[in-house]
Amino acid sequence: MCLSLPGQIVKIENEIATIDYGGIKKTANISFLEDITVDDWVLVHVGFAIEKVDEQRARGMYSLLSEGE
Repeated sequence: MCLSLPGQIVKIENEIATIDYGGIKKTANISFLEDITVDDWVLVHVGFAIEKVDEQRARGMYSLLSEGE
């Protein structure tokens, strides 16, 4: 089983993006995806953005993850 987390891109430099995961910012490689821009939402797995998602889906994932708290 693998887990990917949704995050919003806040900065892009070459193929590395700074991703905001609900207040925690980390970098991820975006070279697997095309037409990615600042403010896009992506799923990140082991440091690579693997899929672009819409904001509603991303927020829904956060909601599911927070149910276990």
